[in-house]
Amino acid sequence: MGGESQPRKNRNPLSGLPVIRRGNPPKDTPEPTVRHDPIVGLAVYRDGEVLSRGGECAAAAELARRENGFVWLGLHEPTAEEFETIANEFGLHPLSAEDAVMAHNRPKLEAYDDSLFMVMKTARYVEHEELTSTSEVIRTSEVMVFIGSYFAISVRHGDFGELGELRDRLENHDTDLLRLGPAAVMYAIADVVVDRYLDVCVEVEEDLDELEASVFSPHRTNHDVERIYQLKRELLALKRAVTPLAIPFDNLANRPMRMVPAPIRDYFRDINDHLSKTRDTVAGLDELLTSILQASIARISLSENEDMRKITSWAAIAAVPTAIAGIYGMNFTVMPELDWRFGYPAVMLLMLTICVLLYRGFKRNNWL
Repeated sequence: MGGESQPRKNRNPLSGLPVIRRGNPPKDTPEPTVRHDPIVGLAVYRDGEVLSRGGECAAAAELARRENGFVWLGLHEPTAEEFETIANEFGLHPLSAEDAVMAHNRPKLEAYDDSLFMVMKTARYVEHEELTSTSEVIRTSEVMVFIGSYFAISVRHGDFGELGELRDRLENHDTDLLRLGPAAVMYAIADVVVDRYLDVCVEVEEDLDELEASVFSPHRTNHDVERIYQLKRELLALKRAVTPLAIPFDNLANRPMRMVPAPIRDYFRDINDHLSKTRDTVAGLDELLTSILQASIARISLSENEDMRKITSWAAIAAVPTAIAGIYGMNFTVMPELDWRFGYPAVMLLMLTICVLLYRGFKRNNWL
């Protein structure tokens, strides 16, 4: 009513508790607790069209069941308490619900009585401008998908932020795919994940070309081996993300599943082909990286041998005047050359001649 702004309250769709969105708290009162809202997307679909958007999960689930549609719920790093409400509402298996809260799961596909649960590792290539000395070249995160007869739930852990764009694309351009139900959401997410694998492989391949040129360049740096080990470690992380998905996608493409309609299996068959290509590419990059590492170590050993030969050659040349000077520095009484008039220039000429002959010999044998 006055000039002061009143705090606007909204209800958390998970718990129903009021959440203060904006406005300043009254004086002399503690700061309100900022509650984490893991919901980043919520909509109900039927025949590829949006029936409702936002609201509370329970209402969206009820609408999806009543209208014979499905709800797509997007979550980002929910806590155990927050996801417990979701699991109870949609009847998710406790083991899969536990995996959805805990990150760092192995990629897998699990089938329960009335739902499917899939875990995928996502990958993102980090440009060199964003890197520090300890940064990763390939950053992995995690996305999990639950599907049932009337729901699709995606759970993100990490910085994989492309599901919002994917939702917009499905709603505005791929409504025919969206008509196929919750399994279409699982396919669309998996398709994006696998496509990013291929993008990362292309970027890594370019890095390997640059690294290979640096290793065989005459102006190579001392950081090549360190860069190779870093890339090999990151490539191993990508391999761990890609390889375990072979069996799940093969099952989705070729085995009849109650939650996956037959038309969707054709789409998963396409993903399976892309994944096979990705696996072959990753294996090839790993072999190439191993070869570059071996070549780099061989060049380092060769360079060290060349340095050792040079040091040995100069030490041999320096040993001649040192030996002669040592002999004439013994100060024995009977040394005829000491009284000879041309003894000094003769000895100097002898040392110079031997040193020149040794230098020419080493030079001819590429030791110098």
